[in-house]
Amino acid sequence: MQKFENKNVVITGAGSGMGRAYALAFGRLGANVALNDYEEKALDETKALLQAEGIESFYAEVFDVSEKRKMYAFAEQVKNVFGNAHVVINNAGIEGQGKPFYLMDEKAYKRLMDINFYGVFYGCKAFLPQLVENNEGAIVNVSSIFGLIAPPNNADYSASKFAVRGLTEALMAEFHESPISIHCLHPGGIDTNIVRKEESKEFAKKYLTTPPEEIVDHVIQCIQKKKSKIVYGNDSFKVWLASNFVPQGILNGILWNELKKVLDLKTYATFIKKFKT
Repeated sequence: MQKFENKNVVITGAGSGMGRAYALAFGRLGANVALNDYEEKALDETKALLQAEGIESFYAEVFDVSEKRKMYAFAEQVKNVFGNAHVVINNAGIEGQGKPFYLMDEKAYKRLMDINFYGVFYGCKAFLPQLVENNEGAIVNVSSIFGLIAPPNNADYSASKFAVRGLTEALMAEFHESPISIHCLHPGGIDTNIVRKEESKEFAKKYLTTPPEEIVDHVIQCIQKKKSKIVYGNDSFKVWLASNFVPQGILNGILWNELKKVLDLKTYATFIKKFKT
């Protein structure tokens, strides 16, 4: 797909960060944009920004992407308003607990999987039939560089993003002879508000530096070129190299030494001490 004028583009998590940047970028290209976010105020702000630029062809709904019924209803309503979707950006996601696995709360772990993985799963299931009916289109599922490597304090987040990667790569194989392109996006450190916990702010300050508009422009180019695997953003190339060429035992040490600069090492002290005595 080379042009997006009058095409119908679906974007989840459009209330801020990359989702908002997608909405504005595709709107400027003349697309009809269908937007979702869990936070009504944030989505209203995105709608106001679109209107301020004279972009009026949009539709928005507030709902939780982990709710299957609401995602399917959204897909049906998008079809009623604009017609079949052409591009779907499964972007919505939340941060992990940011603590060692043995301290993680099981309910919070499941909640993260419901949003980060099943939100993507439902987005694909609900909208892919529309793309198939069109006989054209693109799906972009947002994983992470933590879907390439799994650093400490991220057993929940990495699990969800590896799951997104597995789902998306399977779809790539299934649709490889079709006119529908499937893309797995592995953002590096993007400057968004996904990090909200106070204990994660130091991590965000150090690593989340790439403007969301920059990665969005790159993703649009990759859709046009049908580039399936997209790795972009701060530290992303370094992580890609490590995930492909560094033995796991060495990689574990590199990850620990790099991330311990921003980890609360007190949470590991008792655990590690048991293995050193």
